[in-house]
Amino acid sequence: MGKRLFDFALAALLSVLLAPFLTILVLWLLFREGRPVFYPANRMRNCERSFVLWKLRTMKAVEQDAGVSGGDKAQRITPTGLWLRRFRLDELPQLWNILKGDMSFVGPRPPLRDYVERFPTIYRNVLRSRPGITGLATLHFHRREARLLSQCRTAEETDLVYTRVCVPRKARLDMIYQRHASLTWDIALLLATLKSLLRSRAR
Repeated sequence: MGKRLFDFALAALLSVLLAPFLTILVLWLLFREGRPVFYPANRMRNCERSFVLWKLRTMKAVEQDAGVSGGDKAQRITPTGLWLRRFRLDELPQLWNILKGDMSFVGPRPPLRDYVERFPTIYRNVLRSRPGITGLATLHFHRREARLLSQCRTAEETDLVYTRVCVPRKARLDMIYQRHASLTWDIALLLATLKSLLRSRAR
């Protein structure tokens, strides 16, 4: 209950404070990239329940899309989208997901239905924690995951690397978080995420 109250209060505060900035981002994207501005992605809250995760669109729209983003999708990322991804600004609309209760600030990244169905045992354990915007796995494995997937040249290769390397590694980190989860650690992970983003801006 304490975690949920913290999430709701912080998401509500940030929604108000960042509303002007998000509005500018939306108008800028509309002018630079056109419609649609938002990217609704189907993700899993747990092994049975899905929800719509909202992002700012960072890739050229296609009729059908599947799987995680790897080198095979690199050409679809727009210049504006590349900048948004660098600072994770594309995830600002997920404040709405937190307010709704689908997500937390800290937790495992919400997976695609395909991976939950293929690895039900792993995700049955991992998704006992509410999915989050950031978390232990995000902080300690995200950059390596991005490097690994960026080297993939086909959707099949991306899927192979993600399922054999990324899924089990992130699950181990997510389970470590779950065993020691506390509001204090959530705050520490949020501060660590902010520090990481500021370092990215400095570079």
